[in-house]
Amino acid sequence: MYPNYDIIVVGGGHAGCEAAHAAATLGSKVLLITMNMETIAQMSCNPAMGGVAKGQIVREIDALGGMSGIITDKTMIQFRMLNRSKGPAMWSPRAQSDRHMFAREWRLALEANPNVDFWQDMVTELVVTNGKLTGVKTSIGIEFNAKAVVLTNGTFLNGLIHIGEKQFGGGRTGERAAKGLTEQLVELGFESGRMKTGTPPRVDGRSLNWEAMEEQKGDEKPEKFSYSDETKPLEKQRSCYITYTNNEVHEMLKTGFEKSPMFQGRIKGLGPRYCPSIEDKINRFAERERHQIFVEPEGWDTVEIYVNGFSTSLPEDVQYKALKMVPGFENVRIFRPGYAIEYDFFPPTQLHNTLETKLIRNLFFAGQINGTTGYEEAACQGMMAGINAHNNVHEKDPFILSRSDAYIGVLIDDLINKGTNEPYRMFTSRAEYRILLRQDNADLRLTPIGYELGLASEDRFRKMDEKRKNINSLSDFIKDYSVKTKDANPVLEENNISPMPQGMKASQLLKRPEININVLQECSSELKETIAQYSDKEKEEVEILLKYENYIEKEEKLASKLTVLEGYKIPIGFDFSTLKALSAEAREKLNKVKPSTIGQASRISGVSPSDVSILMVHLEK
Repeated sequence: MYPNYDIIVVGGGHAGCEAAHAAATLGSKVLLITMNMETIAQMSCNPAMGGVAKGQIVREIDALGGMSGIITDKTMIQFRMLNRSKGPAMWSPRAQSDRHMFAREWRLALEANPNVDFWQDMVTELVVTNGKLTGVKTSIGIEFNAKAVVLTNGTFLNGLIHIGEKQFGGGRTGERAAKGLTEQLVELGFESGRMKTGTPPRVDGRSLNWEAMEEQKGDEKPEKFSYSDETKPLEKQRSCYITYTNNEVHEMLKTGFEKSPMFQGRIKGLGPRYCPSIEDKINRFAERERHQIFVEPEGWDTVEIYVNGFSTSLPEDVQYKALKMVPGFENVRIFRPGYAIEYDFFPPTQLHNTLETKLIRNLFFAGQINGTTGYEEAACQGMMAGINAHNNVHEKDPFILSRSDAYIGVLIDDLINKGTNEPYRMFTSRAEYRILLRQDNADLRLTPIGYELGLASEDRFRKMDEKRKNINSLSDFIKDYSVKTKDANPVLEENNISPMPQGMKASQLLKRPEININVLQECSSELKETIAQYSDKEKEEVEILLKYENYIEKEEKLASKLTVLEGYKIPIGFDFSTLKALSAEAREKLNKVKPSTIGQASRISGVSPSDVSILMVHLEK
């Protein structure tokens, strides 16, 4: 009755969608099992994609051939490039999305893939025969056979929702928790833990006084996430708004502390340090008189508003009274209160760098089950798990991105080597090579790899290759072209820039902090005529490459040293306890993580440089 599948993906969130899309596009027959077909790709928390470092991840997913960038472009209501005042390594794209359109477009994209089938049910058990994974069993007793399974359960594994003193099972408001899987995995030898996250109240935009808040418009010239021609930048945008809490709000919130599940110890899970609840903020940062609140529309047409910065699990009456004291919220009507949710996760040190579990072959974990937080972190893990599940099933080499290849590589390397004691969130500071891993060059870095995999289309590859050739051509021209003082100095003086004392190469002139490529092209008719032939994105790329040339070269040299360490392979199943010269801590950590290379071993906390040297000497022997 039921066909056999190459891969079963459990969960229809961001990780599950990217996993199903990647594996199916590569040619695997995929079954996506989700508890509710109506909530595929649901934006459970804020209706936005991207942000600091997260925007880079979305661009990387797109460059490899994933769908998150395209879906975001098709459904965004506002675009902003964050950190423009800083260096280009910090620039991060962020989009406000239409929540309902986002979910609809993802479902349509998956339905358009003939290799994706769907089943609405809860997976309660993995089917393991003679130590080998052979499929899954659902809550109504149906068994589906598959060669590989990707678990992307989000916050649903034994999910428990808290609002004040009330608590009830659920993976999301109005949706039941998933039971059975955690218990089976623990029986199979996996270590599990509990984490918690939270969400703010949703309110009625018709009840807000928008004039009392600060308007936050999108960029004047909005960009987009996807490098493909499938999407276009926005022509109109919806504004977000900013307001602030105050001491009156804080005092009202404190009246609920005695019923707070967080402060009274009812929540045992580890919470996100970088996205704390409002009660956590006023408790930890008592000296602050106010906290910023971002008032974000949920879509083009809906009146529902997301109160970003007011995540809370306090009693609903306290939430309501405190919100009414926020400027602009005096007459607020709440659609639903904020809440905290606890759920099971599995420390990601139990995974290989392909996201396959070490205990069971062809079982993959992706998303919040690995202790991460955020749609973007989940989506990239789903894509990587989907690719590697496909490669396993079809006996192909594993697909791994290094720390110098992509933020995706940084994220997975951090997870499997260091684990996480709190919901993991990506930041630019986590990447040693962030000058190389910019949001503007993700296609140049990763589209050739995605094309070789079979995930990125030939059109994508050709477009990227043309862009690369144009960048090299313009860069060479600017490096070779000599600018004369008689041509350039009038332009520099007009822009209040110190004149040139003598002629110099255009690339040297461009390295001046106050000069950009638009000023440079005015410094001679030949420069203007030549530079005008290239697109804005190509000109921006050349400007970055030439301005930061020395920094880029330095990082490339550091990255090449990392590549050397990654070349030292450690035999599968190697027993580190036999190397008595290693420190006791190193032996313990290495045997637990089981790194596959010296490079990976060097990034495990507790493994010292001298331990790494001992390992290298042993392997060379």
